[in-house]
Amino acid sequence: MFRKSIKVSIVLVYLVIIAGAMVRMTGSGMGCPDWPKCFGYYIPPTEISELEWAPERTFKKGQVIIHNDALYVAKEDFTTSNQYTDSHWELYTKHDYATFNVWHTWIEYVNRLFGALSGFAILIMAIFSLRKWKVKKQLTILSWVSVGLLVFQAWLGATVVYSVLSPVKITIHMVMALVILAVLLYILYASKEKPVNYFTSRSYRTLILFAVILTLIQVVLGTQVREFVDERVKEVGYNSPELWLENPRLDFYLHRSFSILVVLVNLSLWYFNRKRNYGLKYLDALILLILAEAFTGILMYYFDFPVLSQPLHLVIATLLFGVQFYILLEAFLTNRTSKSL
Repeated sequence: MFRKSIKVSIVLVYLVIIAGAMVRMTGSGMGCPDWPKCFGYYIPPTEISELEWAPERTFKKGQVIIHNDALYVAKEDFTTSNQYTDSHWELYTKHDYATFNVWHTWIEYVNRLFGALSGFAILIMAIFSLRKWKVKKQLTILSWVSVGLLVFQAWLGATVVYSVLSPVKITIHMVMALVILAVLLYILYASKEKPVNYFTSRSYRTLILFAVILTLIQVVLGTQVREFVDERVKEVGYNSPELWLENPRLDFYLHRSFSILVVLVNLSLWYFNRKRNYGLKYLDALILLILAEAFTGILMYYFDFPVLSQPLHLVIATLLFGVQFYILLEAFLTNRTSKSL
């Protein structure tokens, strides 16, 4: 049950990343302007009328309305009279964003829902890990560390909303998702009853580590490029994708140039694994992901951001990181070393 709970947690973390990518693609990050609820509701509204003041209507404490282009929060449970009364409401002061778009709201809500489900899954995994305390203490410790990391990630999500989608905080939020994924993958690998011992050289392991670091750099650079694209979308609109990467910043060229290095390094990993018969798994899958990542990048730049190319690019990057990190674990958590690359 413990290993199954780890796998479920990893799948749900990836679903959160996919949902987050859809949020970025659709510009739905402020679909729920408060946190952890959405406009003060556990299940968000579907019509603007639900967020408007009306006579003879009952409100619960914490529910939100849009009034005079601002968000107001109910101070207590009450039923409205025939006139709006200021004393029942307080201005929402975390930010001044007060827009309702039903599609943005529900896309962001689904993202948060997957986040909550992943939280429950990781908590259940941590509870199951208590049985491993006498056998392998690090599994229990790391399982509860992952719970703490998820709580921190949830707090980061709140700060992203309160900052009205600060690019720096979005980047930190993305990197933390990869950290959580790495911890879960380590727990999954370390929980194997009979892990395989691989013959790998020190230089080959160094190359794997370099590949993982390159991918992390690429993800960070990619979020910076995405920030530039978001700014361009605000300037020229969603209907002019051919202008989104017009006169890009330096980070775009760095991101594009690094992609060549990423391809070469990972091809080297694949080649030497076959040549030296290291027997490491998932190298073929790694190359397929590299090619898919390069393909979606080409689509975005040369074909003006076709539908789903942006979220696919991000999701493939996170899958690539996960596969690379698991290969790194296979290579490093071994007692045998080969003399050749």
